[in-house]
Parts: sequence; C-alpha cells; structure tokens
Amino acid sequence: MPAHSMLSRLTPRLISGLLAAGLALTALASPLAAEERPAKELFGAKRLPAKMVSAPYGSYAKGCIAGAVAIPTDGPAWQAMRLSRNRRWGHPNMIALLEQFSQDAQQLGWPGLLLGDISQPRGGPMLSGHASHQVGLDADIWFTPMPDHRMSAEEREKLPFTSMLDKSRFLTVDSRRWTATHARLVMKAASYPQVDRVFVNPAIKKKLCETWQGDRSLLGKVRPIYGHDEHFHIRIKCPEGAAGCKPQARVPAGDGCDKSLAWWFTKEPWEKPKPKKDAKPVKPWYVKMSDLPKACGTVLASASPSSEMEVTYQGNGGTSTALAFSGNGGDAGSSIESVIAADTALPAIVPIPLPRPFQ
Repeated sequence: MPAHSMLSRLTPRLISGLLAAGLALTALASPLAAEERPAKELFGAKRLPAKMVSAPYGSYAKGCIAGAVAIPTDGPAWQAMRLSRNRRWGHPNMIALLEQFSQDAQQLGWPGLLLGDISQPRGGPMLSGHASHQVGLDADIWFTPMPDHRMSAEEREKLPFTSMLDKSRFLTVDSRRWTATHARLVMKAASYPQVDRVFVNPAIKKKLCETWQGDRSLLGKVRPIYGHDEHFHIRIKCPEGAAGCKPQARVPAGDGCDKSLAWWFTKEPWEKPKPKKDAKPVKPWYVKMSDLPKACGTVLASASPSSEMEVTYQGNGGTSTALAFSGNGGDAGSSIESVIAADTALPAIVPIPLPRPFQ
C-alpha cells in the first residue's frame, strides 16, 4: 500500500499519539534528559558491580568504583549489618583489610566486628546517608561488639546503634559504655599503613588524647567529625597505581590534640546558619553524571557478573574473581541512556544515618 494511502487512514488522534510517543522516545534518548536524572538514582539502582578490573575513580566524595567485591555477610570475626542497603561492596584492598582487622580485633579482646556501610556495588552517590563512601575505600565499624550468635537478617536491620556519648552532657564520652578495648580498637584501625584516616566523634578524639598511652603518633590519623558516636569510619589510601583515584590531602602533622580539636568544643561548629535577608529559596541540587569522572559513565554502563557469589571475597587474603575481569566493560553499551533504559525500578529508600564526612 502506498505510503500516502496509509497516512490518509490515520486518525488525528492516532497521529497525535504517535507524535507524543516519538517525542517521549527522543527525550529519553537525549543526553540532556539523562543528565537531569540524579546520579544517586542511577548508581543506587545497580545491584551488582561493574565487570571490570578493580579500580576507584575520582575522590572519596565524588567518584565510583569498577570491579568492586562484596565481603561475605558472615565471617569468623565479623557480621555485616543492614543488609537491605546492599552496601557491603568495596575495593579488594578494603575488604582484605576488614578481614585482617576483624582477626586482630579478637586478639585485643573484641568479640568481632559489626560492619556498617562500605559502598554500593558501583560506588557513586548514595540514595541516602553518606556524602563519601563513593569509591570503595571507606568502611563503617559499629562500636557495638559482635554478639555471641549469628544474627538473622531481621536482627541486623533492627539492632539499634549504641552511642558512646553521655547525652546529658555536651560532647562527653559515657564512661559506662566506653572502655579501654574500644580505645584499642580505634587505635588498631589507625595503625595499618594503608589506613589514611579514622573518623570519630570529637568527644571520642578528646578522650583518646587524654588517655591513650600507646604510640601517640597514630593519634594524628584519628580525625574528629560530626556524628560518629555510634560507629567509627575507616578510610584507606588510594591503591598503588590507581591513576584515576584522587587522594585526600595529607593529615596535618602532630597528634591532632590541639587547637583544631578545641574548635569542636566551641559554639561555632554547632550554630545554625543565619538566614540572609530577602534570600530566595535555594533549589535542591543533586550530583549528576557530568559532575563525576568520565570513567564513571563506563562503570555505570558496564556488564554485571553472573551473580553476587562470583564477586564475593574469598577470604584469608584470597583473590576475588573480580580481579580477573577484563577492563573493556563487556558487551554492554557505554551510553548513560542505555543504563537508564535498563534500570526502571529503584530500591526502597533506606533510613538516613547521622552525618558523614564530606571528604
């Protein structure tokens, strides 16, 4: 049938519908439309890592990770918490460190580690909670010791945090909860050469400054930050040879028990910003793909492994299969648009924890 005859039989309503559908498809395929979607939605929708060589790209608070591996939910000396978040992914260096740290912690008299958030399968901005934890080189450790039984998934979701602070007093450690073993645990984390920083609440840093009798040169790695009274945050250095990883500035010289710590005990860090007169409402701003390293587009679009088990850390320093992946991203398309088309459903928004460091 001639084309003009086919067009003549189309009703105005059908023509209008076809035009609308065409415009919608054009908008979906448009790079601009892709850029308007927050990066946290794109990364938060990924349930498995990129099938690539393990490598972090960008900075701790603005980046992503290729070839992440998962730490098992249970180990001889650890249990992973809040499993619904799907945030037990990290660079192999971080996962290996956590395994070693869990064993060393038991030697200190600590029953075992409760592991909090590490990173999403492909890193990147998170749907809620953290500003950092984007490149698989950060990990949260609860101040609550591991119980003497393997917890169910429900227990891991509902077990409350335990603050180390006396809530009736300003920035004061609760001596009924804080013990010498807590102090040894934090300082052991700081002792590893690959660890760059350990973030804790300012009150905990002050307590360590006042009481630590061991190697005080390590105290400089322990950095005060908002929150972090229920857990501490380990950050490791960029892996050797990781050209795409942006390191944080070096920790200042000294033990950090100085004016920089005293500042946290003034009013300034806790004052609410004063509203400017006649200031217009600020529109919400979200990190977009254009704000991240270009490599993150490839990480996001890369093929996934066949299963989580394939990329779960083997333990005892073993090599994950992720290390054997080629870096060509598989046969997946490299465009952000293909990722959007593949991920139409997002996981439920998880509870928002206390503030995390931005750098």
